[in-house]
Amino acid sequence: MLIISLVVGLLGGLLAGGRIINLADVRLRLVWLLFLGLVIRYATQFAIEAGVPFVDQLRLPLFFSGFVLLLIALWANREQPGLPLAFVGILLNATAIVTNGGYMPVWEPSIVAAGLSPTELGTAFHRIVGTAAAGGIPPDFLSQAGPLGDLIPIPIPFLRNVASIGDLLLTAGLGFFLFAVTVRHPMEFEEAALAALRRRLGELGPEAVRPEWPEVDLPPVADLELIETRVPPLPPVSEGGLVQAASLDRPSMLGGISIGSEGTLGSARWIPLPAIPTVIARVRRHPYVRLALDSSFSALWTGQLISAMGDRIHQIALAFVFIDATHSPLAVAGVFFVATLPNLLFGPIAGGLVDRWDHREVMIVSDLLRAALVLLIPIAAVTNLAYAYPLVFLVTTVSIFFRPAKGAILPRIVAAEDLVPANSALWVGETFADIVGYVIAGLFVTLLRSQLPLAFWVDSVTYIASALLIASIAVAPATRAVASAAGEAAGAAAGGLVAAMRSFGGELREGWRFLRGDKVLLANTIQATAGQFMLGIFLVLTPIYAANNLNLGSISDREAYGYLEGAIGAGNLIGGFLIGLIGSRVALGRMVIGGYVLTGLAVALLPLTMSVPVAVGIAFGSGVGNLAFVIPSQTLLQRRTPPDMMGRVLGLRFSVVFGSMTLAMGVGGILAEQFGAGPVIGAFGLVTVVAGLAGLFVPAVRDA
Repeated sequence: MLIISLVVGLLGGLLAGGRIINLADVRLRLVWLLFLGLVIRYATQFAIEAGVPFVDQLRLPLFFSGFVLLLIALWANREQPGLPLAFVGILLNATAIVTNGGYMPVWEPSIVAAGLSPTELGTAFHRIVGTAAAGGIPPDFLSQAGPLGDLIPIPIPFLRNVASIGDLLLTAGLGFFLFAVTVRHPMEFEEAALAALRRRLGELGPEAVRPEWPEVDLPPVADLELIETRVPPLPPVSEGGLVQAASLDRPSMLGGISIGSEGTLGSARWIPLPAIPTVIARVRRHPYVRLALDSSFSALWTGQLISAMGDRIHQIALAFVFIDATHSPLAVAGVFFVATLPNLLFGPIAGGLVDRWDHREVMIVSDLLRAALVLLIPIAAVTNLAYAYPLVFLVTTVSIFFRPAKGAILPRIVAAEDLVPANSALWVGETFADIVGYVIAGLFVTLLRSQLPLAFWVDSVTYIASALLIASIAVAPATRAVASAAGEAAGAAAGGLVAAMRSFGGELREGWRFLRGDKVLLANTIQATAGQFMLGIFLVLTPIYAANNLNLGSISDREAYGYLEGAIGAGNLIGGFLIGLIGSRVALGRMVIGGYVLTGLAVALLPLTMSVPVAVGIAFGSGVGNLAFVIPSQTLLQRRTPPDMMGRVLGLRFSVVFGSMTLAMGVGGILAEQFGAGPVIGAFGLVTVVAGLAGLFVPAVRDA
């Protein structure tokens, strides 16, 4: 699998117009350490599988030393695209192998699912945990680092194997590294190294940057196809100068590269490079390509994608833990209710509190806290299902602080002109997780059968992976105003919370005064409160509908739930695209009305079918309709609200509309206990249709 990834990365780079010669221009630090670690790691495994006795006896110290060398070398090169991902992958694998005394744990049901037998996989390097015939996960599975072991079956005929999460991250990271290296122009490596250096020195404070250091003038990437490129020799830098300082998170104060008064970086030579074809150069200058080749942004994006995929597994597993244990719609609605409640209680004030702390530290701590909390959910559920509710509440509460920190850190790791495409790229990752992640999650949770705790432990691993990737990001210092505000607020967390609550109350009152005076926005908010009440019910009852109302045939209820959620995500994607095409030709108010009617009709029709394909198609339609009212409503708010009132109006609207959806979750659970999930979903779908059509009789909605 690793070799295939390297070949794909290299071929992809060449097809994108890259050059193999670029490999010679990559300046990796501690290369000798990297090769030594590789030799120790793989020579040890080869000798063990060949039956060399003394190596088998020393397997743990040999593996440990090999992994340590590899991790040091990769961390020193974390500015290279893809290598932070490879670092996380190796760290996860190393943890599993060292925990098991030099063996890689492998889950036997995954071996069977891959079409292999334990003998074919080999047991000299692997330690089998769990059995295909057992009804649950072994008690020592977690202590054996089972979630980090080989548990992902690969049933492809010519690739049959069982992989770990670390294997997937390592494979993706190295493949992307080769792709990035081949398509990058050598001058871009210099620009990237200097940009990362400036950010890392900035993290240490103003005193870390010597004022007399001159800016280095580099030709813009846009002109690379027209110029001869200067490639400075960097042996002194790699031995302890500026780039080495960046790898150690400290400035180079003594020794290292010489910086003269005239602003020259040592000696430099000019090497003429062949011109880049104009079309290829334009492709490389595309914002998405620039962002992908930026190691900090690609680490953030990849970490969020990994975490989002884990969240989808978590969501499906959580729903069916409660369905299997209680068969009660009210119990399932309750867990979604407590998962949503923190958004209403803390969402409006989280951003103000996060601004008082270091954003990257907030993200790392949030990921680690969520990893620990998610790890406890299945343990609590086995002890007493009621204990899972507060844990779910805490996971969402921590997530509320992660989101504004992510939004605040983005302008500090990408250029101003790349901010819009960077936000778009993060949204694409979330959408991909909605479309593909739910389907994969449904299949994975089905594979687990009664061993659902493993799903939460996998999600915990994805949070750890995200935290490690975020730790590798080089973040520019905050602006002076923000830093000053954070400094003044330090040490006043409790007082800050009280102040934030008071400020939020005042903002709600100001927002209400403005909203009350704008008939269009007031009518839109009332319509949203009624129309989106159904969404809360639909959210909590969809897994019960999938389990009880559909003719599943050969698929499981978990898979059906994953297909429904994935179809909604695909509908959101297509709906957003269509609104972008027709949005300038249709009145916003009429699009909002049409969106509510389409969504309501789709949801109302859902209980009338027992066919999974038909239900998936209807769910897709509801996703299209969802964006048809969300995007125009947001546009109306942005057009009609003064910038200085935007936060207050959005805060009020969020509280009212989201409060309606949260209330609906409890109502939906109570009604489904009496009437079943299908009739309740259908009835409130019709309520949304009525809320949409009512807008035709309200000029403030219809003519907006």
